[in-house]
Amino acid sequence: MRQTLVAGNWKMNGSLEVNQQLLNGIKAGVAEGISAKVVVCPPAIYIPQVASLLNGSNVSWGGQNVSQEKSGAFTGEVSADMLLDHQCEYVIVGHSERRALYGESDELVAQKYSAAQAAGLIPLLCVGELLEEREAGDTESVVARQLDAVIDKVGIAAIGMGIIAYEPVWAIGTGKTASPQQAQEVHAFIRQRVAEKDADVAEKVQILYGGSVKPDNAAELFAMTDIDGGLIGGASLDAEGFLAICRAG
Repeated sequence: MRQTLVAGNWKMNGSLEVNQQLLNGIKAGVAEGISAKVVVCPPAIYIPQVASLLNGSNVSWGGQNVSQEKSGAFTGEVSADMLLDHQCEYVIVGHSERRALYGESDELVAQKYSAAQAAGLIPLLCVGELLEEREAGDTESVVARQLDAVIDKVGIAAIGMGIIAYEPVWAIGTGKTASPQQAQEVHAFIRQRVAEKDADVAEKVQILYGGSVKPDNAAELFAMTDIDGGLIGGASLDAEGFLAICRAG
């Protein structure tokens, strides 16, 4: 039985004061009893604060991005070992915004996944299609290409030690949401794609939904057979809303 996982991606939001209020609220809510695994991914500069505030709690934390390089002359980058220095457990790789805004290729995402996992982090691999790709009927081919690039790099066993998040890019920050059935169809496709390589890995790997999950749609989404939780954007910046999503799992 796969445990529900809910990860909050703060994106480029936060301040020391706002973070403290948010985390105190999340920590208190989780302490009251939530069966889902709860993770927050703040901007890198706030990871030390988050680590300090969440230490000893039932909430885990991670990075939003990681370099494929271990160290060196890579100004502005953050390595996997640096994230580990602040007790990060997870890191997001291949988020649609990294792919679209910063030109991250499938191969680069695969390299980041490999570097994160080799260091001991749990990579949260994002895959998903643009609106024009969905309208052209290319959803499965796009998702397969993105997923296969990582499998080809690290091997199928390594997929079972990470997490996959399906992000319909057209449903991020737009207020649009794939119906639970639409989301389930792609999640089932992803699991079947993995099963073609290894059925045991496919059965255990967590696949999250990352398209405008809100308190009012989380329970229906999480009830789908192959949806194991959510990668939450804007709704993760409000403690009560985020906790409501976590409780839906």
